[in-house]
Amino acid sequence: MSTTSAAPTRLQSSGVTGIDPRGPQFTAAITAVVLLASLLAGPGPVALVLVAVQTVLFAIGSTRGVQHTPIAWAFRTWVRPRLAAPDHLEDPAPPRFAQTVGLGFSVAAFLGLVTGLDALTYAALGLALVAALLNAVFRFCLGCELFLLYKRATA
Repeated sequence: MSTTSAAPTRLQSSGVTGIDPRGPQFTAAITAVVLLASLLAGPGPVALVLVAVQTVLFAIGSTRGVQHTPIAWAFRTWVRPRLAAPDHLEDPAPPRFAQTVGLGFSVAAFLGLVTGLDALTYAALGLALVAALLNAVFRFCLGCELFLLYKRATA
């Protein structure tokens, strides 16, 4: 094993602190559990509380960054110390954008619950659940891919 450090990446030279790519995957797994519980609870106070909590988590990830959420803290504190060091760090911007997309879906689900529009609630929760499961199970971040497509289109 070499003791020399690799040349700085674009991420390092830009001053952005990279994130462990397993963190967003862990967050997606927790998110999937919350969203599935919301769907299974059906319209009512339990789903309203679960969706409200998930909306707050998405809002924190969207505004402060994915590395500043309570779930990211749990990952850093309890999960990451038990894992080998990641082979690379990732730019936090794509997962942050994905949190913003998730925020939109959770706000729509919350509004559906509050107004009694069950179809809106189920559609928003279902779509968010699919995206969370794609990330949690297959490491495919749909919101991150949308971010990269947007960046390419506007470059």
